[in-house]
Amino acid sequence: MAKQGKKYLEAAKKIDRDSFYTPEDAARLVKETSFVKFDATVEVHLRLGIDPRHADQNIRTTVALPHGTGKTVRVLVFAQGEAAQMAKEAGADFAGSDELITRIDKENFFDFDIAIATPDMMGKVGRIGRKLGPRGLMPNPKSGTIVPPEELPRTIREVRGGRVEFRNDKTGLLHVAIGKVSFTPEQIYQNFAALMEAVKIAKPSGSKGTYIRTVTVTSTMGPGIPVDPALAQGMTVG
Repeated sequence: MAKQGKKYLEAAKKIDRDSFYTPEDAARLVKETSFVKFDATVEVHLRLGIDPRHADQNIRTTVALPHGTGKTVRVLVFAQGEAAQMAKEAGADFAGSDELITRIDKENFFDFDIAIATPDMMGKVGRIGRKLGPRGLMPNPKSGTIVPPEELPRTIREVRGGRVEFRNDKTGLLHVAIGKVSFTPEQIYQNFAALMEAVKIAKPSGSKGTYIRTVTVTSTMGPGIPVDPALAQGMTVG
């Protein structure tokens, strides 16, 4: 096991590992326990009562964070003709058809954070799925990134404004970034609440027993703050 540094140990002293914190206290503590010199990311880690071996129990959906993630999102849109022009006017960093696909395929161009596509482009985009998929960049209807041309402006606006996709890993855990430590405790709380509402809505029908088992809030390289799962499930954005 790696030896923790002095700054981490000092931060960890502020947290009682044998107690559960309220979401409000966690939103405050995650700022106090961040010791890095950069604007650390605030993350929520959830252990869910799902069996990832069954496809109908896996979770993949999106949440619109009220205060965004604090990160500049670079958007690429696979579209052609008027749809590509519409995407550019709506603020897409890159928009196009064959030229973008060739650039990704031949030049390994991945200077973007999210890819959106119109339905008519998916036949072509599928040819580079082996490159987009492992990076989590393949457009997918479950993540709301395959949309008709008329919905491109709204979708681009949402992903730039704070809509994030999340999915469980193979062990049934969720890891979701909900902001930065530079956010106010209220902003962190509201983003946290929006995530918890989305997680509850996404509960698979096949999930049995306790659905949300553990909730932990942390910052980049910081110690984990255990949150009372019952209180976390009762959070509301309003």
